[in-house]
Amino acid sequence: MKTQGEIESEISECMGRFEQEYMGRGPKDVRAHLIGDLIVVRLSGVLTTAEQQLVKTLVAAKGRDLLKEVRRHLIEIARPTIEVKIEGITGVNLVSLHHDISTSTGEEVVLFTLAEAPAFRESKNNKPAESRHTFQSNRTSNFNPAQRSVTALSPH
Repeated sequence: MKTQGEIESEISECMGRFEQEYMGRGPKDVRAHLIGDLIVVRLSGVLTTAEQQLVKTLVAAKGRDLLKEVRRHLIEIARPTIEVKIEGITGVNLVSLHHDISTSTGEEVVLFTLAEAPAFRESKNNKPAESRHTFQSNRTSNFNPAQRSVTALSPH
């Protein structure tokens, strides 16, 4: 049986790999938090260069709406793949998936609702494993989502 931190770490790694393989660009940073029967995944630096240009060149609302719509469709198409991976990591059925992306910060949030809280064992040192993963990719953009201050969600 896994610890809570191990579950969070595997989900972070899985979602980062998914972004890189499916969306064509990995995030700069991924954090996952297991809170009862909810999983919150926060991905930073996910916008591709093309997406950044789309948001900059179109009228603000139109570019934002178009980008969000495309990302929503891509997540819905990939949902079966993501579902299998999350269920494999947690051992619990996925009930729903919610998604949003900020076009100004390049941060994406994915919320998974599970049928029940996954079982996990307490870690030996009573501290959760690091659930944060940093990804390296070929970045040609100067876009920096870290310029804004955002408070992280607590995993407990």
